[in-house]
Amino acid sequence: MTVNKPKSHRQLLNTRSTPDWPTFFQTLLNKANDERLKSFYSTPMVSGDTPLSEVPFVALDFETTGLDPKKDEIISIGLVPFSLQRIRCRESAQWTVNPHRPLNEESVIIHGITDSEVENAPDLLKILERVLNALAGKIVVVHYQKIEREFMNQALLSRLKEGIHFPVVDTMAIEMAIQQRDHGGLINRLKGNRPGSVRLARSRQRYGLPDYPPHHAMTDALATAELLQAQIAYHFSPDTPISEIWL
Repeated sequence: MTVNKPKSHRQLLNTRSTPDWPTFFQTLLNKANDERLKSFYSTPMVSGDTPLSEVPFVALDFETTGLDPKKDEIISIGLVPFSLQRIRCRESAQWTVNPHRPLNEESVIIHGITDSEVENAPDLLKILERVLNALAGKIVVVHYQKIEREFMNQALLSRLKEGIHFPVVDTMAIEMAIQQRDHGGLINRLKGNRPGSVRLARSRQRYGLPDYPPHHAMTDALATAELLQAQIAYHFSPDTPISEIWL
């Protein structure tokens, strides 16, 4: 294991551009037209000064037909609710989603989901209420925010003509900041040190977490939840306000 607890606290992430999410949700609620989005935005959101130990989290992961949210589609959604103290596996959920297009060979090789599995699956709108209910009132945790944020936003824009916004904690961004803090800079470069990989599996290895098979939405969500728990245990205080790491 190559992780050490810092002796003193220092904010790792630049969150100056992060909105005050409870206030922003009120603005979004006033603009929303879809009843499912209205319900989502009207669910009380924790304030920025809430300590991490009291924050309700939900880890979220998508498998998609590709990496471009404007051209590709979500085909699998996995989510796992958790707190710093407990992962709520019984409340976890996974859905297969019909992308309404043939799957390309490259994506099938990565996630293992086939055309026969998605052809009878529901469209995202059929399960949207259940997905949003599972996310409502929680801080969404992802490993690389662009996938889940941009794919969900684009999927709803194309179906509802209105997108979606929600706060996230990005375990990849946290790990990247830790690696840069501990192994970046000129002196480290002169010593031959470099920041390490921030891929999900490699990040987990630094904390002694077990290897899981990748590219399965539910498993990756669980892996992300465990990674955040470890990152907070090693690099933050449970009293750290959520505003220091939400984006």
